[in-house]
Amino acid sequence: DPERAVAMAAYMRDLFPFLGIPAPAQKLLAREVLAGLDRPTEADLRAVTTHCWRMPEREYQYFACGLLRRHARILKPGFLSVARILVTTKPWWDTVDALAAHTVGPMVARHPELLATMDEWAVDEDMWLVRTAILHQLTYKEATDAKRLFHYCSRQAGHQDFFVRKAIGWALREYAKTDPAEVRAFVHAHSARLSALSVREALKNL
Repeated sequence: DPERAVAMAAYMRDLFPFLGIPAPAQKLLAREVLAGLDRPTEADLRAVTTHCWRMPEREYQYFACGLLRRHARILKPGFLSVARILVTTKPWWDTVDALAAHTVGPMVARHPELLATMDEWAVDEDMWLVRTAILHQLTYKEATDAKRLFHYCSRQAGHQDFFVRKAIGWALREYAKTDPAEVRAFVHAHSARLSALSVREALKNL
């Protein structure tokens, strides 16, 4: 849909071309494409997602993110190097957030040895790796390593980029659903260093 494609690209600041396929239709098409296929191997996921990332239109990257989310449980620690490439190539919040919460997060939960890499990403010069590290526990709820989350947020409290500041607030707001007192105490203790955006997002539902 050429007209829809223009609008979708504009919403993403014209960073990527689009085919103009809305999200519901994308999901239907994905199911149609995958129907009858064998369960993919990790090598299959690596090949398909890497190829999708080479395609110019953004819907291909959305398909790759959905495929990884569906099969995240089969990914071994070595796949994190692929995830890093996906996070840092054609990066924007739409794909980075999906990869952080639904690919990297489940991988780290299943393979705790990857926490050392999250610690590295949390202080990386690439803001999208920082955002991924901050958001990787987004779905953990009671399993959240609060000490690590607070450390990441404190370490990047003065970050100048909007997307890192937003990630801090979002991660804290999500954890506040599990432990509101701890989040409120953290924000109070670091209010002088946290950006107004991070504080506002963190306390949004408290």
